[in-house]
Amino acid sequence: MESIDAVGPAPELVSDVFARACTSRAAFEDVTSRWSSLVLLALAEGPHRFGELRRRVEGVSERMLAQSLRGLERDGLVSRADAGTIPPRVDYELTGLGARVAEGLRGLADVLESAVPEIDRARLDYDAR
Repeated sequence: MESIDAVGPAPELVSDVFARACTSRAAFEDVTSRWSSLVLLALAEGPHRFGELRRRVEGVSERMLAQSLRGLERDGLVSRADAGTIPPRVDYELTGLGARVAEGLRGLADVLESAVPEIDRARLDYDAR
């Protein structure tokens, strides 16, 4: 009887966010872009139309919002529902995966929001050097 080495799965089957060619890394890059992270946080509050998202995520251009939404939809984090009406109505909402990712981002945002005084002090100290 031949023994089978327990070496695990082939390297190409292992997900590793540090590996350049890994799908998880590309999705990580999409999620951690400034606008995509904020879009995910906004959609965690509930479904939004494009214009509502643009108002909620202050400073995002139409182009960047559209690009972020396309990337998040491609990664399976956001779903797009076209009502097929005139005038057009398109709603965006998180998928199950998107909700899980947004939950992690919300935790990060909560830490950063609660640390604003500490961050402001650190920036002042750094800039004074």
